This record gives sequence, structure tokens and C-alpha cells, in this order.
Amino acid sequence: MITSFTQVEEKIHSYPMQKIAVASGTDSETLHAVQMAREKNIAECVLVGDEAVIKSTAEKEGISLAGVEIINVADPMKAGLAAVQLVSENKAQIFMKGYIHSDDFLRCVLNKEVGLRADNLLNHVFILEATHLGRLLFITDGAMNIAPSLEEKARIISNTVALAQIFDIEKPKVAAVSAVEVVTPGIQSTIDAALLAKMSDRNQFHGGIVDGPLALDNAINPLAAKYKKIGGVVAGNADILLMPDIVSGNAVAKAFAHITGGTTAGLIFGAKAPVILPSRSDSKQSKLMGMACAVYVAGANAQKRVKIGKVHF
Repeated sequence: MITSFTQVEEKIHSYPMQKIAVASGTDSETLHAVQMAREKNIAECVLVGDEAVIKSTAEKEGISLAGVEIINVADPMKAGLAAVQLVSENKAQIFMKGYIHSDDFLRCVLNKEVGLRADNLLNHVFILEATHLGRLLFITDGAMNIAPSLEEKARIISNTVALAQIFDIEKPKVAAVSAVEVVTPGIQSTIDAALLAKMSDRNQFHGGIVDGPLALDNAINPLAAKYKKIGGVVAGNADILLMPDIVSGNAVAKAFAHITGGTTAGLIFGAKAPVILPSRSDSKQSKLMGMACAVYVAGANAQKRVKIGKVHF
């Protein structure tokens, strides 16, 4: 089981070098990450964006862009479409968000002509390097699906279980998170969680174990689960946190990064190619780890041919 981003970095060197197409990669943190990725042999990048701004920012920050290809497209949306087209045509293998709004970036991902839409539901996953827990923690969805239905939550679980398995978690434990750990008629997320847990009992998911509702503390902290007398293999030991909506998922992941100083990586899973979707305010280290995780997923997919399991409805 991969428990740290350092292990991810070590493993990707056995895979072929990947090229990342960066949409509107004009900001300093993205450019620092691009330089670091090249220096550490994580990936090569092509920057699609306003060339004058890219070069000006690099000069001010002392960033070397030697050997980095730049395609001059000043408008961010047009830059996003040009970058995703590179991936669609296999001129690059990974699509990454730079200094472009998430909704515009996602429009590029879902574009019918040049985008990366697949048959699967796409979902965003924050991967947290939770060193105090001794493992990686996967949080979904914090950036794409706003208020997923029960069916969408089930499909998000299947996607994220497949992603966690790529990181060598053989049978990922999924906590369907709510504010409380008991079914409460006035809180819809507890009802959804209970249904998803029963679906898991009936083997409607492939590969993972789902339980819920669980509150955040007793989902990841064994002592909190024990104190509240919550049993089961998931309680206190969750690998995946299925959040009730985009607001809670986004808030928890950003609290981890900006309050605790933890490192995160943001990916979209279920597309035709790996997609890196960090926040524009993410640190260069978080953006670099997003690149490393995407390269690892691309390499593992090619080697293992990982398939997303179907939900049995």
C-alpha cells in the first residue's frame, strides 16, 4: 500500500516519461511546479497560455523554462481547449489546470469535440498525505459534482475505489460522511449513506467496503469510533471519504492544506486520460504532487489496465 507521496515519486521512475499539457500555466506556483517536475524527472510539460505573461512571471520568480515548450494562446479558455486537444490527440498524456477558472477548465474536459469525456461519471478526488494517520486519504467530491444523487454517489464510490486500488489499497474502505453517525430523517446525507452501506452489504459495489453514516472523526480516528461504540471495519480506518456535497468536500480538503499545512493532490478520475485539477491557490508542492500522482496513475493504467467496476443496480 502506498502511504506517502514520496513513495509515489519513487514508483513513477519505472514508468515511461509522460507529457503534461498545462492549460493557461501562467502563474508562479504552476511554473515552479513545472520546473520542479522537470528537475526531478517526474514529467515534461507543455505550457499553453499567454507566452508574454509566462516568460515575464518566470523571469520575476527566477524560474528556468529551459526545454519547456510554450504554445502561445492568450485567452485562458482557448488555451484550455488547445491543451486538452493535445491530450485527445495523444501529443500529451495528461491534462492540467493552470491559472484558469475551474468551471472553464471542466468545460474543456467535457468538450464534445476535443475533450476527455468517457462513458463513466467523472469525479474529483483530493488525495491527502495524512502523515498523522500513516496513509493517504482520498476525499471526493470537492470540485466537480455539486450535490450528487444517490446513484451518482454510488458511481463516485466505484470510480474512487478503482483509483485507490491503483495506489495498492487492495480493498479500500469507504466512509459515507455526514454530520452524525446515525440515520436521521431530517438529514438526507445520513439516509443516502445508510442506503450505500446496505448496497455494499449486498455486494453491489466491486472491490470496496462502504459504511455509513459516519461523522468525520469516527470515520478516520479509531479512538473516536471506539468512544462512540461504532463497530465495523470502516469506522476509524477509512481510506476514502465520500462527502455529502461539493461544499463539504472542498472545505475539508482546503482546511487540511491551509490550516494544517498538509499536502494535497487534486485529480479528476474517470476520464479518457488523467486530469490534474488543483486550486489556483494551491502551493507549488501540492501542484507538483498532483503531477506525480497523475503520472503514476497514467503509468499504472497502462501497465495494469485498471477497470472501474460497475455498480449493480
